[in-house]
Amino acid sequence: MSEIRFDGKVAIVTGAGGGLGKTYALQLASRGAKVVVNDLGGATDGTGGGSSMADQTVKEIVEAGGEAIANYDSVSTPEGGEAIVQSAVDAFGRVDAVINNAGILRDKTFAKLEPENLEAVLAVHLKGAFFVSQPAFRLMKDQSYGRIVLVSSNAGILGNFGQTNYGAAKMGLVGLANVLALEGAKYDVKVNVLAPIARTRMTEDLLGELIDALDPACVTPLVTYLASEECDHTAQIWSAGGGRYARMFVGLTQGWYAGKSAVPSPEEVRDHVDEIRDEKGYVVPDSIAEEMKILLECFKS
Repeated sequence: MSEIRFDGKVAIVTGAGGGLGKTYALQLASRGAKVVVNDLGGATDGTGGGSSMADQTVKEIVEAGGEAIANYDSVSTPEGGEAIVQSAVDAFGRVDAVINNAGILRDKTFAKLEPENLEAVLAVHLKGAFFVSQPAFRLMKDQSYGRIVLVSSNAGILGNFGQTNYGAAKMGLVGLANVLALEGAKYDVKVNVLAPIARTRMTEDLLGELIDALDPACVTPLVTYLASEECDHTAQIWSAGGGRYARMFVGLTQGWYAGKSAVPSPEEVRDHVDEIRDEKGYVVPDSIAEEMKILLECFKS
């Protein structure tokens, strides 16, 4: 069985000063990647900053015989995203993979969430992924190759109490990935979404008795695969945690067809709601076109 390698490849990992991001950077470097270790060095709520976290990850990579540079720019602005990508080009000449991992938490129940805490979380998670991926994507198009991983969360895909800002940002990444995968398809740019379950400084107070079983290192192999040339999948959501790996997806039920040119009443919708919701025979459309194809089949009946 051949080893997944990154010789000659350049990877950017945001939020790589600690936690999951650090494990991604270390493993990619150990397999030959030249790595840009980005980390603002702030607290889990995004305040503060410093160089020590990114520097420590770079130190460990270099001491192990790898190549890496540190970057301290914030992902939350277009200028920061451009600077992160430019640092890769300046140091290593190209960008082949981007792991959008940087994140913060500012949890509050919806009724109490202040606008500034919504904006801060969206800026790092959703806008940050956009701002870093866009300049990298342009380079990937020019070289006809690239891999982008957007780190989402089951808090967005499934929901989690007290995390409306975080959940909205994380589910937004799914939409971003779906469109980016379509636009990158003919350039061999694969874009995937990761929903990790792991012990980090952002989750250690939330995991309870599961904390010892959720080693961040268990998530890393999937990320390494998704960032590699061997990954031929795109626009998919991947779950990883505690040694279990799975695919998550948005499915479409067979539903209820009211009839061609029919405009049913609300009461008819009510009376058929169980049929509308019935999961038997569901499909997983991979594009708007595929959903439209299903609708067209109804019109033929």
